[in-house]
Amino acid sequence: MNQAGVVHRALSPFVYAYDQETVHVRLMTAKGDIEKVELIYGDPYEWEAEKEEDRDWNFDPEKEKSWKVKRTPMQHNGSDATYDYWFIAIRPERKRVRYGFEVHGDKIAVLTERGWYDEAPLDHPGYYFSVPYVHATDVFDTPDWVKDTVWYQIFPERFANGDTTNDPAGTKEWGSEAPAFQNFFGGDFQGVIDHVDHLQRLGVTGVYFCPVFEAPSNHKYDTLDYLKLDPAFGDEKTFRKMIDVLHENGIRVLLDAVFNHISEEHPAFQDVLEKGQDSKYANWFTIDSFPVDPSIPNYEVFAFERNMPKLNTAHPDVKDYLLHVGRYWVEEFGIDGWRLDVASEVDHAFWREFRKEVRAANGTCYIVGECWTDSQPWLLGDQFDAVMNYGLTESFLTCFATGETSVRDFSHAVSRNLNWHSQNVNEVIFNLIDSHDTPRALTRAKGNIDRMKLLFTTLLTFPGSPVIYYGDEIGMTGGQDPANRACMEWDETKQNRELFDHVAQLIALRKQHPVLANAGTYHFQRIDDTKQTFVVERRQGEQIYLLVVNVSEEAQSLSLEGTYESLLNATTLSGTIQVEAVSALLLRHV
Repeated sequence: MNQAGVVHRALSPFVYAYDQETVHVRLMTAKGDIEKVELIYGDPYEWEAEKEEDRDWNFDPEKEKSWKVKRTPMQHNGSDATYDYWFIAIRPERKRVRYGFEVHGDKIAVLTERGWYDEAPLDHPGYYFSVPYVHATDVFDTPDWVKDTVWYQIFPERFANGDTTNDPAGTKEWGSEAPAFQNFFGGDFQGVIDHVDHLQRLGVTGVYFCPVFEAPSNHKYDTLDYLKLDPAFGDEKTFRKMIDVLHENGIRVLLDAVFNHISEEHPAFQDVLEKGQDSKYANWFTIDSFPVDPSIPNYEVFAFERNMPKLNTAHPDVKDYLLHVGRYWVEEFGIDGWRLDVASEVDHAFWREFRKEVRAANGTCYIVGECWTDSQPWLLGDQFDAVMNYGLTESFLTCFATGETSVRDFSHAVSRNLNWHSQNVNEVIFNLIDSHDTPRALTRAKGNIDRMKLLFTTLLTFPGSPVIYYGDEIGMTGGQDPANRACMEWDETKQNRELFDHVAQLIALRKQHPVLANAGTYHFQRIDDTKQTFVVERRQGEQIYLLVVNVSEEAQSLSLEGTYESLLNATTLSGTIQVEAVSALLLRHV
């Protein structure tokens, strides 16, 4: 037994309160080394005794035999190239529990907080890992509504021009030239209002807007005023109307904010340029020396963008200003959540206060951060509800869009991702296949619509909160930004309506069958690298669904146990079935 390969720590995501009654416990073991794991657990104050009246919270060896425990097998919960993952959900009677692991490999050994033992030491619970008490305030409280949301990301300047009177100077005719960092096409709030029917037909239930606040660029990530809408998008009246129309159609609203940095044209930074050390805003930024020289620059910036000076979010005035912004748009306009740009470069203390402020304004406000790397420090229940799941994005793309990685590699990435976040996070994590910061998925797939349909099928049957980048549903292409920010194509003769119908059908099925979203387990039932096929089982109680995927360029056959209804084409299947090249079947057991 490789004991060094057995990993557990008494903190999330290895152990955490899923709700006030349920504790989730996870264990990692070296891949292929362990056959079975049993959880040994019990109340830290409960002892075995000959007589009930002899039972006491303080162990007396003359009256009591040993600590009272239960033993329950853990479920094998997936594998990656290095580890097997094990999981169990338990419901401690008194909201407290001590626990350890009986691990079965080429021998049997017991892992406790104090180390390894040949047999479970039951003379005292102090050996064991501990959840001292499940407090309601310690449960990771994520908004329930997000679990049922399918998002649609809109880059406001490129979605639709509904009001030409607010077009900025030099606005180009819609779609008349390739997108560039400096050109404008007039997208605005009225354009969104005019095309709500498109969102309805698609079936999305949330819109994530890239920044809408006043800024000089077309992308608006260089904020001039967080409390003012960009006039090129419309006024407050139109913005409020847009939110109302979306809400009336069952569509939530998520705004994007950049609190890491601002525009060099922001009045605060301009004051520092003018007054230097005497500016009351001098400490809003991290400045190496005075006078400030943007040509060097001698101050901290986002990346190497001298026109985006980095804010000092630890400064009380900066903090108060930005926290007010967070509350303002929630309280005054009823937005449903915040997506936070460059979130990993802002201090944790600020985000903890930000969560408290916006949750005080709206107890179900959704908070999602842009983090491209391991995000555990932000996902402990005191900062973000979720992050943009870019780590899994690339695994989807390299398996289904480009075919660079095997189906087994995909299964490894999924297992690692699902086991590396708490279930509370997995149910609301922002899952995407592309965005305004990446090449479009269809471009990665070299224009192959079958691969794009396969991407959407796997994305929209995956746990979490899926996101569709505007135009992907009709087959838009584009490389790295700014090429991925083209004007939305509204001429239906130039849209791929087959792809649109496929995505709309998948969204409808996700709504009709909650097991395909977050109600059911996600388990790789079969993986065949030779055929490039895999089968995922989604299960809740007696309800069983299968996602059968063929990534290869040839039709493949496999056998089914039982009879299934095909949800995508309303046929009944059993026995040996055929899966067409680069396609998937979505089946429900009948």
